Amino acid sequence: FDHRDIIVGQGTLGLELWDAVPELDTVIVGIGGGGLIAGVAAAVKARAAAAGRTVRVIGVQAANSAAYPSSLAAGEPLTVETSPTIADGIAVARPGDIPFEVISELVDEVVTVTDDDIARALLVLLERAKQVVEPAGAVGVAAILSGKVTATGPTAVILSGGNIDPLLLQRVVAHGLAASGRYMTLQIPLPDRPGQLARVSELLSIAGANVIEVLHTRHGQGLQISEVILQLSVETRGEEHRAHVISVLEEAGFHPRVVQD
Repeated sequence: FDHRDIIVGQGTLGLELWDAVPELDTVIVGIGGGGLIAGVAAAVKARAAAAGRTVRVIGVQAANSAAYPSSLAAGEPLTVETSPTIADGIAVARPGDIPFEVISELVDEVVTVTDDDIARALLVLLERAKQVVEPAGAVGVAAILSGKVTATGPTAVILSGGNIDPLLLQRVVAHGLAASGRYMTLQIPLPDRPGQLARVSELLSIAGANVIEVLHTRHGQGLQISEVILQLSVETRGEEHRAHVISVLEEAGFHPRVVQD
């Protein structure tokens, strides 16, 4: 990414965007080292200037590996400490020197998104757009869905890559469902007497939740001899429905705890 020829080559994507959508208002691009967004920004800004118009170019980084916000604030490329992220394709600890110069001049804003945001975006792309996109390529959509970027007119988001392992995709989809409030795992302590499992099942049915998996155990987890733990994986319809399911159980005297992924 830190080479002029690479930046120029990636900039042709900006030319294609302009030709396809000449009324373009905003372009959203993921950032790792910065080569792609530098090339795209240079191309679309030049075309817009020639047409007497302006175009916003917004960069998006994974929050766990975001070198650009602090570097732009400092006015020079900085090396930052990174943490693991599902968007490993843009996990770069230091901006490229050449892209940094271009981005400092031409990119209007750089925002960050969390892995939860990215997982939700991947799920939407897969489910609604029928696009298999790698996590690094979905950060632009994540920025819109999370409210980090507001589209004000014709907007293009670059989905830069489909290199995702099927096992990772499976985990990301599950995580995206949980992050979207459409899947959750509950642990509910119960007194060890007949009818408790049936009562919980009845309440979940009343609340409209679909049970996927059930684990009922008397062993471990610091349980008293008269206690059991019921672990349930259930499908819900979103955050509001998820909260409703929990409240129905709590109003019946149970104490559900959501198990994090």
